[in-house]
Amino acid sequence: DAIQAFRDHALNPNHPCQRGSAQNPDIFFQAREACNKYYDAVPEVVVKYMDKVNAKIGTDYKPFNYYGAEDAEHVIVAMGSVCDCTEEVVDYLNAAGEKVGLLKVHLYRPFVADYMLRELPKTVKTISVLDRTKEPGALGEPLYLDVVAALKQAGKFQDVPVFTGRYGLGSKDTPPSSIFAVYKELEKDEPKNRFTIGIVDDVTNLSLPEVKPAPITSAPGTVECKFWGLGADGTVGANKNSIKIIGDHTDKYAQAYFDYDSKKSGGVTMSHLRFGKKPIKSTYLIHKANFVACHNPSYVNKYNMVQELVDGGTFLLNC
Repeated sequence: DAIQAFRDHALNPNHPCQRGSAQNPDIFFQAREACNKYYDAVPEVVVKYMDKVNAKIGTDYKPFNYYGAEDAEHVIVAMGSVCDCTEEVVDYLNAAGEKVGLLKVHLYRPFVADYMLRELPKTVKTISVLDRTKEPGALGEPLYLDVVAALKQAGKFQDVPVFTGRYGLGSKDTPPSSIFAVYKELEKDEPKNRFTIGIVDDVTNLSLPEVKPAPITSAPGTVECKFWGLGADGTVGANKNSIKIIGDHTDKYAQAYFDYDSKKSGGVTMSHLRFGKKPIKSTYLIHKANFVACHNPSYVNKYNMVQELVDGGTFLLNC
């Protein structure tokens, strides 16, 4: 009976009905605002279930999580996959005596300023917000505008300058060298208010120069392999099998990224494989590998492959 009642409620030309009829301005506006209390209640519900997940699997998820030095002076605010790469850079810089940190956003909507301010170090002197989107003509990207508004409304950190940067549009790779560039920019007396990372912008000159050669920030002991192949030659498929075997049948952590152009069959393919004893935070392509394989001899004269080997690495030419 319940299933039939559900079907009877469906939109059907055999028993037409009208839904969502027009509302006049006074009713529409009030009805639209009536949902406020539900949005206001969402954060506490999210925190409740985050705590349940944390208790079950030992994680520490909060609407905002801070990572880095407790007395950090330069902080990046970001969300998504760039956070893992940034954590690697934060670890490296703090080990070298720097005071930097990362504020990770896990609950973006509703954006709750109180949760953000609880995590932000009191010692912060500069903040850089990274967005993976572009809104042409806007004063800044969405996350940046939220952070600025949160600080303004709270009346705290009024003297802390906030900068806005873009990264990763169209899945553009964001390696540690780009994150190093952000922290290096924050140390300047007058950093760029708006910037991009991961590209060379020779038109509007907003890009930050990457720090090269960038230090290797991946977990010690991680084996990194890069395979150059020809689209449809089986290299990508074979490497997918290889990383699955390593992940399923050894005690190692494993990761694989496959980078190929839109031509697919007949185009160049690059397979990036990592595995090791420690968790892998390297959410970027391999630029210094322990092992490089070339499955198409003509590539030797076209691409810098051997140059991407670490000292003592292995190069395989499959001819």
